[in-house]
Amino acid sequence: MSPANEARKSKAERTAEAREKARQIREAQLKKDKRNKLLIGWGIVVAVVAILAVVALVVTSNIRNNAPVADQGPTPANGNVHGGVTLLKGTEVAKTEPATVNVADLPEAPASPPATIKAPDAEAEAGKPVKVVLYIDFICPVCKNFETQYGETLTTLRNEGKISVEYRALGFLDSRSTTNYSSRAAAASACVVNESPEKYADFVNALFEKQPAEGGAGLSDNDLKKMATEVGAKSIDTCVEEKTYRPWVKYTTQEAAAIGVAGTPTVLVDGKQWGKGDSAQTEFPAFVEAAIKAKA
Repeated sequence: MSPANEARKSKAERTAEAREKARQIREAQLKKDKRNKLLIGWGIVVAVVAILAVVALVVTSNIRNNAPVADQGPTPANGNVHGGVTLLKGTEVAKTEPATVNVADLPEAPASPPATIKAPDAEAEAGKPVKVVLYIDFICPVCKNFETQYGETLTTLRNEGKISVEYRALGFLDSRSTTNYSSRAAAASACVVNESPEKYADFVNALFEKQPAEGGAGLSDNDLKKMATEVGAKSIDTCVEEKTYRPWVKYTTQEAAAIGVAGTPTVLVDGKQWGKGDSAQTEFPAFVEAAIKAKA
């Protein structure tokens, strides 16, 4: 039957069809809305789970980073009992005997800083190059400035055999980060000197180049492990994760406080502190050169 010959629908039939079509549209929209709500609901669940996972990771990491550190522990290979690592010519690092340090063996810190600091083993033996000892903290911006300003001079004099440079890395500024970054960075450097002493200087340079701002979390342990690999050192993953040299850093920090080190950098040249007393007006390179000439 052609459209022209189709029976004309009544008003009631047309109304019923319109209502049925409207019902179908409403049902389709309801199903769509229900599906969207389910998707949104699952999306929220996934997002919440992801947030909780991140929070758990951060909390776990903070608990681990801020957990109590043992008072006793080993020195790293090529590190001495005063927390020092001594750089000689090129990539050579002074060898040391294995030892154990214990915070219980240290005296109490003085009530007020002494006029001059007498650091243990800070003066070179007879016939040896002038000894420069640097008490540093890897989150200390002044330490970074010192390295930027005088690092090249120290390297040149060291390669000429005129001086040795001993870094004693401290955890003085742990309170300036939320994760004890100072101690973690110092311990990571100990891991490097234990595994790859020839890469120690490069790792120290990298720590200063990528120095985090005070007040934050600092670089993560994973960042520190990655940095060691980037400078060509052997893996320090296990060493960092097990906090192998955190007791050594703790001991070094407390020993420094016990002898009167009150800030970083604290610099000694053959046992004499630069920047104090008569040396306060002397430029550091001139102070070192005077020590070299006096020993010649």
